[in-house]
Amino acid sequence: MTAPAETTILVVDDRAPKRYLLKNWLTRAGFVVTEAEDGHEALEKVQQRPFDMVVLDVKLPDMSGLDVCRQIKADPGTASTPVIHVSAHAVDAADRTLGLVGGADAYLVEPIDPHELVATVQAVLRYYQARRKAEQLADGLARLAETTLAVTMARDFTELLGQAAVGAVRLFGAAAAVATETLDTGWSVALATASDNITVTGWEPPDDDVPIGSRMLGAQAAHWRLPAGWPDSGDITVTTARLRADRPPLYLFTSAPADEDQARLLTQLTQALGAAAEAQRAQDQDHRIAVTLQRSLLPRHLPAVPGIDLAVRYEPASTQAEIGGDFYELSILDDQLLIAIGDVVGHSLHAATVMAEIRHALRAYAIEGHSPGRIVTLVDELMVRLLPGEMATLCLLLLDPRTGRARLANAGHLPPLLIVDGEVSEIWHRAPLLGINHPRSDDLEFVIPDGGTLLLYTDGLIERRDITIRDGIADLSRVAGTVDADLDRYCDRLLQQLTNPPHADDVAVVAVRRL
Repeated sequence: MTAPAETTILVVDDRAPKRYLLKNWLTRAGFVVTEAEDGHEALEKVQQRPFDMVVLDVKLPDMSGLDVCRQIKADPGTASTPVIHVSAHAVDAADRTLGLVGGADAYLVEPIDPHELVATVQAVLRYYQARRKAEQLADGLARLAETTLAVTMARDFTELLGQAAVGAVRLFGAAAAVATETLDTGWSVALATASDNITVTGWEPPDDDVPIGSRMLGAQAAHWRLPAGWPDSGDITVTTARLRADRPPLYLFTSAPADEDQARLLTQLTQALGAAAEAQRAQDQDHRIAVTLQRSLLPRHLPAVPGIDLAVRYEPASTQAEIGGDFYELSILDDQLLIAIGDVVGHSLHAATVMAEIRHALRAYAIEGHSPGRIVTLVDELMVRLLPGEMATLCLLLLDPRTGRARLANAGHLPPLLIVDGEVSEIWHRAPLLGINHPRSDDLEFVIPDGGTLLLYTDGLIERRDITIRDGIADLSRVAGTVDADLDRYCDRLLQQLTNPPHADDVAVVAVRRL
């Protein structure tokens, strides 16, 4: 067996004839040999450059070879350097044991047979090469797992592509780019030249047929029209993953893998990224369907009411959160304006369907001419009988547009705010949630004066992790005190100042102003 190209060995011995023999035997075997005369020179040289092995005499003039070995093994920069002890003075089992316990990988006793020396060196190198390969593979698999977790937890395609490109950089130590088609922005590509240098831009793939499954091929970077910043216009490796013929592929661009293990990691990474992109795409599609359904259950047009200005806003939760059961209602009933806002407990498509049933029920009871309190009671009874286990909040009022007189019933919902000449009042009417069949207090009556504005909202407008509901209402009161001339602009301003997209929860806002 011959030595691998440029395998370097440091031979440490204070006797020149012995160094000559060791160097001669190892050089003939194909190794590149450097010499050191004592322990301090040996330690200096292993700090200056890496060696594949150190052949070290135990008895040195300045320090023990055992101490030299311990220092080499204690330094993280040289700890993985194998050491073979050579000795003519310590030949009993206790001394050999001491050397091996100190970190040496083998122990040879003089007189040394040249064949035994070369065979021992080769055996130790084989072990270290196999260990390094196993460590590199284990490190690669760990980084692969970290990247897979990061892309799986990504909140949107931009984050997914960025995490994928950064993960490839960490795995292979070179620039990487990841591209696929998103639902909102079309084709996008994320380029990472380092873990903290990521660029996401639009991209146009070449008109190439991508097969189902995974594929790896070599190509020219210019053919793939990679974004500005790609460090090399020459050869690249392109891996693709495509789960179905009706789904777009995912592309991963890197430099060529160094060996078969890296090639396998590259393929596994691309397959994991393709699966994560498909899951994100499916989640986005499901969320769009749910939001479309939820919007279809809300009023499509605001009623035209003489003397009343109306504005509403509904912002669904982001694609990373399940949709909720927020709803509102604005209807004309004879000469009264029915205003309602509520929120079904829970977040799911099921919550949205419960919301639809509650909204249709309260409209039906309102048409029958019931008072707000009676409507709330009837809806509560309906939920107890037909929707057991479901709960919801509801704030409902009937407003006479001519006089401003309002009659309100609340079921566990947040208090509306009445804004008059910049002064904000909270309209509290405490009562239990819908769905628990508890007695309720009488309706609350109040007046919205000319120029006054009534603001109704759901908890998505004020809830944040770092504050209480009470503090959230106080924040809203401070912002809501100044009412814009344009109610639509007023609602937009409230959302901009109090929420931070992407929304973790649905947000519904209703603003009613008497002119």
